[in-house]
Amino acid sequence: MNTRELTKGLTIASIIAAAAALPAYATPQQGPAKAPSFKSEKCYGIAKAGKNDCAATGNNSCAGHSKVDADKKAWIFVPAGYCERIVGGNKSAM
Repeated sequence: MNTRELTKGLTIASIIAAAAALPAYATPQQGPAKAPSFKSEKCYGIAKAGKNDCAATGNNSCAGHSKVDADKKAWIFVPAGYCERIVGGNKSAM
């Protein structure tokens, strides 16, 4: 086997591996994030767009679906007692 054939084989194998892995990364979560193992609370209004753990009714229903930064209806889990210490954080949807 020459170098050219080996390179072609490795390229094809890499493309197949990347295509097989893509659905796991491309599919957004289909519901709220699982509660973390530490004592936590929901903190609204601080998540980056697409990085929320879930949202209040009427906004979106799944983790990773917020469209804007600091959406007042989207929340993320933070350690208990920290939400009100974060600028823009609120323990209830606005």
